[in-house]
Amino acid sequence: MSLKVENLTKTFDGISAISEVSLTVPENAFCCVVGPSGCGKSTLLRLIAGLETPDQGSITLNGTPVVGPGLFVPPEQRQIGVVFQSYALWPHLTVEKNVAFPYEAQGVGAAEAKRRAAPHLQTVSLESYADRRPESLSGGQRQRVALARCLASDAQTILMDEPLANLDPHLRATMESELRTFHEQSNVTTLYITHDQREAMALADIMAVLDAGRILQVGTPEEVYEHPQSETVARFIGRGTVLSADVTARQATIGGRRVSLDGSGEGSRQIFVRPKNIIVSEEGWPAEISSVHYRGGLWEATALSSEVDGPIMLDLHQPVRSGDTLQLSFTGGWILPS
Repeated sequence: MSLKVENLTKTFDGISAISEVSLTVPENAFCCVVGPSGCGKSTLLRLIAGLETPDQGSITLNGTPVVGPGLFVPPEQRQIGVVFQSYALWPHLTVEKNVAFPYEAQGVGAAEAKRRAAPHLQTVSLESYADRRPESLSGGQRQRVALARCLASDAQTILMDEPLANLDPHLRATMESELRTFHEQSNVTTLYITHDQREAMALADIMAVLDAGRILQVGTPEEVYEHPQSETVARFIGRGTVLSADVTARQATIGGRRVSLDGSGEGSRQIFVRPKNIIVSEEGWPAEISSVHYRGGLWEATALSSEVDGPIMLDLHQPVRSGDTLQLSFTGGWILPS
């Protein structure tokens, strides 16, 4: 089931939470909407789920309009499942009963509901936990129960609102792989909300960067990371250095040396440089380390230099300390669009 949102707008007490948002998610795609806290991500999810009513705009699911002028299809008729941070499982029911609940709520008998729930438990590899209660499961297992219950509701589109936010870092890494496997096995369209850009890049087929209620860029994780369309996107997705330079024929002089650039544009422009395009070189210009954080085999550092206006973001494979001076050279960069 594909998802299409056009010119969606929602305000609360005169404050715009979502402003003219348009987004298309192809059938069976995994789309991550990523942005800082308070940017409108959860409001967008609630509008698509039917838990909020937009001020304007339209929503189409698999070619069928569910929101538009004079039209509002209720949530239970949209074939959408929602997974929240809290999982929202029934604590007094077994895993099997939690997954079978949507069928029983439709009037299906207990035995038939159990039969229908079985393949969904297999999809999330929890058939051996069918008789357990949620309190005896790990956080990751509870999350999988919530996913299976979505499938039992005949959901063709699954919306996830920061489902890994309450898990510890090791479990989050494991659940990223499990979520991708679940998505590929269930043949659903997934819209995933997160503020964690690394999580989004690991999961997404398509990324949409949201800020202040507006979508700034949509593309594959590689496109958004390598070719950000604005300074805001560049600074939010990954780490990098933004500087001003005069560009001629896709080259600019930085630190007294000509640097070849990707992108297009001439004259005074902003250049974005990822840490991978900054090297330590005897022929480089001096920069002083102002801060450093060890990341297990990698030192993430910030440096300052009279040759560059603003902080320089580095990834170093050698130990450094604040106050050290290095000779740096740029090997490439991206011309930010105007």
